[in-house]
Amino acid sequence: MWNWFYKLGSPPHFYRIAGRLEPWIMGIAVLLLAVGSYGGLFVAPPDYLQGEGFRIIYVHVPSAFMSMFAYAVMAVASAIGLIWRMKLAFCVAAAAAPAGAALTFLALATGAIWGQPMWGTWWEWDPRLTSELVLLFLFIGYMLLRRAMPDAGKADRASGILAIVGVVNLPIIHYSVEWWNSIHQGPSLIKLEAPSIAGDMLWPLLMMILAYNLLFVALLFTSVRTQILKRESNAKWVSDLLT
Repeated sequence: MWNWFYKLGSPPHFYRIAGRLEPWIMGIAVLLLAVGSYGGLFVAPPDYLQGEGFRIIYVHVPSAFMSMFAYAVMAVASAIGLIWRMKLAFCVAAAAAPAGAALTFLALATGAIWGQPMWGTWWEWDPRLTSELVLLFLFIGYMLLRRAMPDAGKADRASGILAIVGVVNLPIIHYSVEWWNSIHQGPSLIKLEAPSIAGDMLWPLLMMILAYNLLFVALLFTSVRTQILKRESNAKWVSDLLT
């Protein structure tokens, strides 16, 4: 039953599979990005309150969603690595951190660009914004902790524990607009009722979210393959690969 799990955890096996899948996933992601961007910029009508300024959601919402998803991937991979001592899992966690930090920064930057004309300020210590900023610090702290430890095993364990502890911030980000008084817009997609967004605005947004997901996976595969080559540089299969 668990053979597939352990086989997937084999660095050479994962390296080969990721190498085959990465260009296809990247190609589909680029196609969806193009279609979603066109739909968001030229097909979706202006918002009746925000006008043309609402279109930044087609970058802001996917990047904010994926920032949390990237952290969840990093934390789950760290837990798998700590429990089953699987080196590949630590490679996945290490590869997810830079992409997650970039997505978090993009979410904060686009939020500030949107907030200045809508709220009259670039930044507000709002619960949603503050918890998203904490997420960026967690990503940065994870990467710095790994760099600070020359021993790979100790770096894996210490950074993995940090990643797992930081998971508590994810529900805070998601539910902050419901738990506290917040000027941030409430949930429009992930809620019990139907999404409170018009269909001609919704489909480009869903397409962009899917595109960001696939783009993240493609970049993750590329980064994990690099991590594998660094860790397995003395392995025979790597030598055979490079000759």
